[in-house]
Amino acid sequence: MCGLTGFLEVPASRPEGETRTILERMTASLHHRGPDDGGLWTDAARGIALGHRRLSIVDLSPAGHQPMVSMSGDLVIAYNGEVYNHDEMRAELAALGHRFRGHSDTEVILEGCAEWGVEATVRRLIGMFAFALWDRRSGTITLVRDRMGIKPMYWGRFGGLLMFGSELKALRAHPGWPPDIDRGAVAAFLRLCYIPAPRTIYAGVNKLEPGCILTWNGEGEPAIARFWDSREVATRARRDRLSLSDAEAADRLEALLKDAIGRRMVADVPLGAFLSGGIDSSVVAALMQAQSPRKIKTFSIGFGEAEYNEAEHAKAVAAHLGTDHTELYVSPAHALEVIPGMARWYDEPFADSSQVPTFLLSEMTRSHVTVALSGDGGDELFAGYNRYFRGAELWRHMNRVPAPLRAAGAAAIRALPPSAWTALLSVIPSRLRPPQIGDKLHKLADALGHMNPDAIYLRLLSHWHDPADIVIGGEEPRNVLRDKSVAEDIPDFVERMQFLDLVTYLPDDILTKVDRASMAVALEARVPLIDHRVVEFAWRLPMDMKIRGGQGKWLLRQVLYRHVPKAMVERPKMGFGVPIDSWLRGPLREWAENLLGEDRLRRQGLLNPAPIRAKWREHLEGGRNWQYPLWDVLMLQAWMEEWMEEWMG
Repeated sequence: MCGLTGFLEVPASRPEGETRTILERMTASLHHRGPDDGGLWTDAARGIALGHRRLSIVDLSPAGHQPMVSMSGDLVIAYNGEVYNHDEMRAELAALGHRFRGHSDTEVILEGCAEWGVEATVRRLIGMFAFALWDRRSGTITLVRDRMGIKPMYWGRFGGLLMFGSELKALRAHPGWPPDIDRGAVAAFLRLCYIPAPRTIYAGVNKLEPGCILTWNGEGEPAIARFWDSREVATRARRDRLSLSDAEAADRLEALLKDAIGRRMVADVPLGAFLSGGIDSSVVAALMQAQSPRKIKTFSIGFGEAEYNEAEHAKAVAAHLGTDHTELYVSPAHALEVIPGMARWYDEPFADSSQVPTFLLSEMTRSHVTVALSGDGGDELFAGYNRYFRGAELWRHMNRVPAPLRAAGAAAIRALPPSAWTALLSVIPSRLRPPQIGDKLHKLADALGHMNPDAIYLRLLSHWHDPADIVIGGEEPRNVLRDKSVAEDIPDFVERMQFLDLVTYLPDDILTKVDRASMAVALEARVPLIDHRVVEFAWRLPMDMKIRGGQGKWLLRQVLYRHVPKAMVERPKMGFGVPIDSWLRGPLREWAENLLGEDRLRRQGLLNPAPIRAKWREHLEGGRNWQYPLWDVLMLQAWMEEWMEEWMG
């Protein structure tokens, strides 16, 4: 796990010393991603520069140093990630005459590209990866990002200058780019709490989308091609459904997961797992322990607020599995002291509030191990989110109800604030009552006025329902969330929601959150549930193996029940969050008031202060919990304070 950066400038005009100085600044900005080693490779005569920071995981020797030159001398690579089948590929390449200096996966990718070409090589890879490859013969730079978007890759072209890197801060270190805010991206951010690919907060800079290869030889526009397409996988699966008994399907899934997890347990440094006690992380921990002769290390964090605390559940699962478990109960003071620094790690506005516990968990875990396996991806693949198995049912019922009655139902729900609904429904046993039920009912009220399922889905995702009214001069970019052709390829509403989450929410929110939080403390996070072989298998499953009896992740649960008693993990789904709502009324109030000041907002000229101030007042008065839309604005403001000082007035 590492950080990479670089640039290609055509025509080459900078002397060697200046090229190297710029690259040194860009690479130094990524030191946190790779504190163990760093390297620079330049050819100023051709305008190319590649930089690398290394977190040593496999082959800790100097033979793994990057940027790395192929044995032929024709190719140079800077690479971030881990490939878990590199030993098999190494044997195949050795049989073809390739020689290796060490046993790193970097060498295997490099020699594979020399032998088979870039696309044929990346199609063989099992793992997470992003890399930049310079072909000295053709004068072409190639950028690659893994199938699921686990590892980041940013790029921007400004005339004859192409810059790229693992984080946006590396691009900012180049003097040839004047950062300018993309107002449309800000509007998208206020709706979703993240900026969907390919846009970034900066005009002219993009995220390379998952499963893509970019090539540029210095002429015209860069060419982008897909080597793996989630949409193609989903549509092909509809024509090729698996016909298996329940037991056969569970056997197949367990075998796949054991292989995916076992491959990710290979490391030359200490390794462990995040454990929340939920389905996904418990599956990962269980199958790790089943394959380990020693106690695996597991880690969880807890909070004093019962509604947000999963530590007791994680502790029970760890005790049953016999892991070496470490937990940390986070004090509000500890959590609050890291919040203002979030913008430093998330180079663009990012407002998934679970970024806070994810960072704290990573920080604690890194004091014990260098690699941690995570359970991310299970909800998207196996229909774990509540909206999947309730969304279609809601749409079926709504479609039968005349519009006036739907409006009346929405009005009835809105007649009481969320806090009142939560108090009123507290008589329902906690095992049957979703957390934050009042807010969920108000989301339902918002959905009642929409007459097609995709509008309901988008509404349920949205923090600010009309962000273009908030962002001055900001028009939301069109993206896959509004692409009507998706419904033609994936007509089933639940599967369509899964697909849309898989290509937007998963890479741009969940995986971004985990990458930045873990890399901020030089921890490598591995995500076995989204091994592409598991992804392809999950898409071929019939829906009743995902949702059964009104409950999601059915088949994944069957695998888990083979290792952990059902009663130990069966409970309402709990989000991995922190009590932002009460903190904004208490210890975070002064910090928030400063960032949300009306004069400040007006002076910046980016956001319309009136609706923001109205929500802030209502939140403070306790009339409505506006934590999510307010957190979006606060993270935007914190980001501007960190990175765009000239905007702060």
